[in-house]
Amino acid sequence: MDAAAPDAAGAPLELLILAGGLSHERDVSLRSGRRVAEALRALGMSVSVRDVDAGLLGYLESARPDVVWPILHGATGEDGSIRDLLELVGVPYVGTDSAGSRIAWSKPVSKTLMARAGARTPEFASLPQSLFREVGAQAVLDIVLDQLALPLVVKPAKGGSALGVSVVTDAKELPRAMVTCFSYGENALLERVIVGTELAVSVVDVGDGPVALPAVEISTEGAYDYDARYNPGRTEYFAPARLTPEAERAAADLAVLAHRTLGLSHLSRTDMIVDANGVPWFLEVNVAPGMTETSLLPQAAQAGARPLGDLYRSIVAAARVTQRD
Repeated sequence: MDAAAPDAAGAPLELLILAGGLSHERDVSLRSGRRVAEALRALGMSVSVRDVDAGLLGYLESARPDVVWPILHGATGEDGSIRDLLELVGVPYVGTDSAGSRIAWSKPVSKTLMARAGARTPEFASLPQSLFREVGAQAVLDIVLDQLALPLVVKPAKGGSALGVSVVTDAKELPRAMVTCFSYGENALLERVIVGTELAVSVVDVGDGPVALPAVEISTEGAYDYDARYNPGRTEYFAPARLTPEAERAAADLAVLAHRTLGLSHLSRTDMIVDANGVPWFLEVNVAPGMTETSLLPQAAQAGARPLGDLYRSIVAAARVTQRD
């Protein structure tokens, strides 16, 4: 069914986009929501955009939108909680269900499941801030340096947009990196660096099974941090990525494997590194990819000659008929 078409009673379909929220990524969410709304309105769809606030439940109960698209980043938007709420209300929504979102939100959990599924993922340790207090910070750092070795990536075990992420090349930098990381969450993920080409591979599923869009290569001087992600000119993107055909297929296969293994729906984005041998290494997956002018899924769609409005409309149509357990 065309997502812009009237329903059985003849009324036009009503889409509600949720954007904003209270996370560190609020601005990205608002920008993403506006971009998706503009693309769908250009196709004639009736789209409302609202924030997450105390009036949301009352609005959902009274307005009863046909489909909700939660374009929310950070904890509430990606940890499964807003999706739990939408399931309780009984409204169809775009994206992964609450269970899959909780799995994807936790980098240690998703990395563990992907490793069990046969994917390569960098060696890592997941350490809560409380452990440093109980065991002693220096003792923990010493064993990390001994067992994982430098260079290391230190990042929040939950979260996105590279907030709180540091690349540590000198042991003296590690304490500061941990402090930065813990300012964004209680748990830190310390991960061995894999040298190679950084990629983002988006996957869409509009009813015929998950399909990988062209990989987007990310090239930046220094860390691919929040500023580099969302401020034009800081990062150079290649879409499609500059890969051999074999590496391109392997990257696409890894993204589809993540989508299936972690129980994701409609759309996802898998971040990975392809090493010098063309082997992709799983880093993390995102169930609410950004949709700003510099975001990776829109770039992938354009590289694959898929008009964004048409793609978004297909996703909404799929969400409208998705059966949730």
